[in-house]
Amino acid sequence: MAKRDYYEVLGVPKNADEAALKSAFRKLAMQFHPDKNPGDAEAERKFKELNEAYQVLSDPQKRGAYDRFGHQAFEGGGGPGGPGGFGPDFASSMSDIFEDIFGDVFGGGGRRSGGRGRERGADLRYNLEITLEEAYKGKNATVKVPTAITCEACSGTGAKPGSKPKTCGTCGGAGRVRATQGFFSIERTCPTCGGRGEVIEDPCRSCGGAGRVTRERTLSVNVPAGVEDGTRIRLAGEGEAGMRGAPSGDLYIFLSVKPHGFYSRDGADLFCRVPISMVAAALGTEVAVPTLDGSEARIRVPEGTQSGKQFRLRNKGMPILRSKEMGDLYVQAVVETPQNLTKRQRELLAEFESASSKETSPESAGFFARVKDFFGGAPN
Repeated sequence: MAKRDYYEVLGVPKNADEAALKSAFRKLAMQFHPDKNPGDAEAERKFKELNEAYQVLSDPQKRGAYDRFGHQAFEGGGGPGGPGGFGPDFASSMSDIFEDIFGDVFGGGGRRSGGRGRERGADLRYNLEITLEEAYKGKNATVKVPTAITCEACSGTGAKPGSKPKTCGTCGGAGRVRATQGFFSIERTCPTCGGRGEVIEDPCRSCGGAGRVTRERTLSVNVPAGVEDGTRIRLAGEGEAGMRGAPSGDLYIFLSVKPHGFYSRDGADLFCRVPISMVAAALGTEVAVPTLDGSEARIRVPEGTQSGKQFRLRNKGMPILRSKEMGDLYVQAVVETPQNLTKRQRELLAEFESASSKETSPESAGFFARVKDFFGGAPN
């Protein structure tokens, strides 16, 4: 019986990339695997055909030879892996993908995360809210974090004090076992020890054999001056303890800065608004502005200052993180229109208005002059 084209077997075009090949193989291998089709000779034949096609097309050198010469590239050697159809390294090269697909069938517990199944502890997150003043000066904060820590009774081994974990009898301490499925072998995580290579016959009473217990820890966090909202601080090794002596995860402190009642912030620069009376803006004045360093800055407001005018105070903003430089403070003048006037105040303002000229209100005078010209020149 003539062999089918390998691309046709996998149902992919000839320009399919590695990801497309792997995806197609996974889908079809799951469909025709012998364990899911017991006693079905046709399913077993298709499964072997799929494996042969994937072994060739997933190897760049073999795929290149197949694209040039077809099945003849492997005739005389018995198959794509030499005599017998599959090379001696076939099971090893395919073990990862087979475990992904058939881990539930063979009882595998997933990939190893480190030497002999030692799983690193999880990373933890803690949200810390600080004030703008604390962000300006920096602070040493104390946080309380509930987390899993190494069991002191057994020193993280999980075994009862005075005893030790024993080598797993199923895998001989390797943490991996081989399962034979028809014509190939698959290496998988040992189901007895979970890939650790050791079993605990007499578990620690304090932790139940886990090697860790849950406790609330008090930690000191150094918040540097100049931090911004959303800054993340990493405390290496202060996360959740790993199982049975495995390394701990990390703790990440996420900072949020409370809104301030006087200042707004943009990076290292601060902004504030200072109300000024209409008379003070017209005649000129001097205003005092508090700063975050605890001092007081004085601003000379020249006569005729308009609402919205900004004054810049250099180096009075926020510290720039990991730098000796400072941002600036921008003070915006807001000219306040008088309200709740007395009769006498109204008379004085009316008198002032009648005595005013283009020179006292140049902007409004110019505006109304342009309006007059616009409507005067418009067609009827």
